[in-house]
Amino acid sequence: MVTVKVWGDYACFTRPEFKVERVSYPVMTPSAARGVLEAIFWKPEFRYEIRAIGVLNMGSEMVILRNEIDRRQGSNPFFVEDARQQRCSLVLKNVAYLIRAEMSLQSWATDPVYKYRDQFNRRVERGQCHHRPYLGTREFAAFFAPAGEGDRPQPLDMDLGNMLLDIAYVEDPSRPEMGFVRHGPGGARRATGYHRALFFPARLEAGWLRVPPEKYRELYRLEGEDYV
Repeated sequence: MVTVKVWGDYACFTRPEFKVERVSYPVMTPSAARGVLEAIFWKPEFRYEIRAIGVLNMGSEMVILRNEIDRRQGSNPFFVEDARQQRCSLVLKNVAYLIRAEMSLQSWATDPVYKYRDQFNRRVERGQCHHRPYLGTREFAAFFAPAGEGDRPQPLDMDLGNMLLDIAYVEDPSRPEMGFVRHGPGGARRATGYHRALFFPARLEAGWLRVPPEKYRELYRLEGEDYV
């Protein structure tokens, strides 16, 4: 088990049911928590399974107006002024969380899990990361540090409804809707298929959002990967 404290001035954990305007969940999602951990330390031999997210500071909601573009940035350049759109976003201000997660090894991994856990803890203590972690969207940078003895979640009980757990990337040549990378004992390879969002009924109990482990089994079944 690894534990890390993360906080930031702003956050936006976008609800996927809102198509145009960005509306944040009131609490960090497991997929956003996984992104923070992978920014600190990632290897293809394991995957983070979020077990719980503790709310140290719920923060407050605020509406901001942001400039976005209406197309993907690719190899063909275009004038931003021709693609700019202004959209409102409901974001969170002044948030802080505790993230608890386990590392699940790929079946082909050769090193023990404690090796990766120790590497993660050393990087957190030193403030090292592969890239700056963020809280939902890249412009909302996250700070991180080891969890302290005085870090206690707020005594909150709240029904959060269906929350996004993660996105499964399903390899299926008959549905080449997108391309992604698969890792194996032979290294990385390109794959094609489609994506599928997985949700779970979320609830805060005494300030903790618990994530059901069986949902990760469903994720691995869809992706056709074997973790231990």
